[in-house]
Amino acid sequence: MPELAVLVLVIAAAIGFGVVNGFNDAANSVAASIGSRALLPWSAIILAAFFTFVGAATGLEVARTVGERILAPEALLYETLFASLLAVIVWGSLATRYGLPVSSSHSLIAGLVGAGIAVVGGTGAVQWQAVQPALASVAIAPALGFVGGFALMILLLWAAYRAAPARMRALFSRLQWFTTAFLAYSLGKNNGQMPIGLIAMALIIYGRQFGDATDVWRELTLAGSLWWVIVVSSVAISAGTAIGGWRVIKTVGFKITALQPINGFAADFSAATVIEVASRLGIPVSSTHCATAAVMGVGATKRLSAVRWGITRNIVLAWILTFPVSGVLGWAIASILQAIL
Repeated sequence: MPELAVLVLVIAAAIGFGVVNGFNDAANSVAASIGSRALLPWSAIILAAFFTFVGAATGLEVARTVGERILAPEALLYETLFASLLAVIVWGSLATRYGLPVSSSHSLIAGLVGAGIAVVGGTGAVQWQAVQPALASVAIAPALGFVGGFALMILLLWAAYRAAPARMRALFSRLQWFTTAFLAYSLGKNNGQMPIGLIAMALIIYGRQFGDATDVWRELTLAGSLWWVIVVSSVAISAGTAIGGWRVIKTVGFKITALQPINGFAADFSAATVIEVASRLGIPVSSTHCATAAVMGVGATKRLSAVRWGITRNIVLAWILTFPVSGVLGWAIASILQAIL
């Protein structure tokens, strides 16, 4: 197959990944505001789609982590990228079908690791020091989301205990416009940058084949010649959000616990803060883990039985399975591609 055709195929797969990411991960940005009935569904989705786009177009730290710090240079091949993308698309689509919020970022990292090992034939394909923060975030991000949601909810309840319930509902319904936008922005700044990093990797491989010395990362800004990569990637995840991962929204927004506007505000604000800090540090974390755990945290402030732990058990199981399933899929698809190419 011509080199340019392979490049186009990988870019198309990266765009597909962005859309699937919008279906699942990005659906978390609107779940609490819809579940608390503070925002109408389409108002929340349109607001989130816009701010996800803005976030994805802001900064490149996560994109560089995904694009050049996960795999060793010898593992940067089209087969690796395509296999990892297919692994994420398959796992993300399956999880969305059953309404399970899973981490696209963790799925992608696992897919890259599995595909890289298959292509190179050993663990030397992986720069493990870059993978460790993502592995650590599997436990740290949901813990911070849960504790942050719980603590902020307690603080808000203490501050508003004398206020009229109707007044509080009206106030926090308005404030959820802000927190929905903030969570969507932080999600776009973290997860939204992953397609950018993958397309950048594909362009680096393409340039390497033809001796093109273009500094992809320098040109990968809204002012550079590769501005279209940011636009295409941002539109892809925003489109996925706009189409809506309704099954995931129902799980996070309605099935975990009953949400009021004050609960939705606390959950969204605490999750967005964790994701924003991680984005500034260049750590790809799971917005799913943060947002879902924050909803659990605010629910637990009522009483432990207010959280439907049977639902959360299934969600946590899906989180645990994401790494091995995506890694095996990436390895298997890359092995097949190597055999037939």
